[in-house]
Amino acid sequence: MPRLFGTDGVRGLANSDLTVEMALGLAQAAAVVLGKGRVADGRRASGRRPVAVIARDPRISGEFLAAAVASGLASSGVDVYDAGVIPTPAAAFLVADFKADLGVMISASHNPAPDNGIKFFATGGTKLPDEVEDRIEAALDAPKLSPTGGDVGRIRRFSDAEDRYIVHLLSTLPHRLDGLHVVLDCAHGAAAGVSPQVFTDAGAQVTVIGADPDGLNINEGVGSTHLGPLRAAVVAHGADLGIAHDGDADRCLAVDAQGNVVDGDQIMAILALSMHERGVLHDNTLVATVMSNLGLRRAMADHGIRMLETAVGDRYVLEALGEHGLSLGGEQSGHVIMTKFATTGDGILTGLHVAAEMARTGKSLAELASVMTVYPQVLVNVRGVDHHGLAADEVIAQAVRSAEERLGDSGRVLLRPSGTEPMVRVMVEAADQSVADEVAESLAAIVRERLAL
Repeated sequence: MPRLFGTDGVRGLANSDLTVEMALGLAQAAAVVLGKGRVADGRRASGRRPVAVIARDPRISGEFLAAAVASGLASSGVDVYDAGVIPTPAAAFLVADFKADLGVMISASHNPAPDNGIKFFATGGTKLPDEVEDRIEAALDAPKLSPTGGDVGRIRRFSDAEDRYIVHLLSTLPHRLDGLHVVLDCAHGAAAGVSPQVFTDAGAQVTVIGADPDGLNINEGVGSTHLGPLRAAVVAHGADLGIAHDGDADRCLAVDAQGNVVDGDQIMAILALSMHERGVLHDNTLVATVMSNLGLRRAMADHGIRMLETAVGDRYVLEALGEHGLSLGGEQSGHVIMTKFATTGDGILTGLHVAAEMARTGKSLAELASVMTVYPQVLVNVRGVDHHGLAADEVIAQAVRSAEERLGDSGRVLLRPSGTEPMVRVMVEAADQSVADEVAESLAAIVRERLAL
């Protein structure tokens, strides 16, 4: 039976895969596993009820799923503080700031409106390790907590949730944004209420697009997965930069004054160099995944900054940051984690700090991003193959070695088996686009021939 939890919580088509019954059951199971202050039979152990913070993005299904989650928690003796529509990183922050025992975010991030997801946070606002998620999944079939009378939980509105988060974001800034004109694309998502307010409070002139969520239009043609409208708006308004969020605002991509995209790797380069210069980059190290561009590795090496690589996924970046006590990491997709200020990727925080570096240095975003040369990167997904056989195939291994010899120091090759389907991802970087295309297609053909099912 496949594992219920994926790489970022439980996701699926709302009211089909992800039902009210599942949301209720997951909340009840989470109360057993994460609800401190109680013993297995539901009696009080610490003299207080456990506390949970729940939040959601604005997609329409989040309304009934949030109600189910709140009911499951309260019926298990957990006091629930409902923060309403706020970003995922805001929910994580509030769990820590409110000293709650657990948190729940209902969102499918950059997915379309019919999808939704349920993500849990532990005390301190941290994501759950696999083994804790497995315990919650196992608890779905175990006896539930069933307190009565005064031991049942209460459901309250978390009335100052947005204000707490905004004050926190502003407190992190090393420099105000006075004089900068920023276009914000809120993806008709959870950033719509917070991002324009906080950038304005930080001193920026703000133009907003994608900030009219109706429950159905989240990520639709806007946001970090559809940068065309933001690029056009930045140029049309003569703005200094644009910031794009996804539906739950845990990622950030940027656009310079000429309408050029600045991706997560370039953003990490900007922030790493700024933190290095200011002496706040812990152990002089940046954490990135194996998919980050070769140009990022070169730029960091040129400035004496070490790079620590992880598997793809922000949870692995988070694990490395925590294990080594580091301060900055992220992904090419725009999930950037600044551990001094957040326990997860935070698109608003990231955008603020990119803009603050522009204000601090007086440089344009294009100038700051130019520290890194983006190497052409080609990704070919080879489907319908025995991905389990990749590591043992010597013919493929020899083809990879030959490709690496051809590319030398000006490129690299990465073959990754999918963890969820019969597919191998072939990634090639090279100084020349045509070379990257040629090498990638050649390796993909060999993989297809050798591992065909």
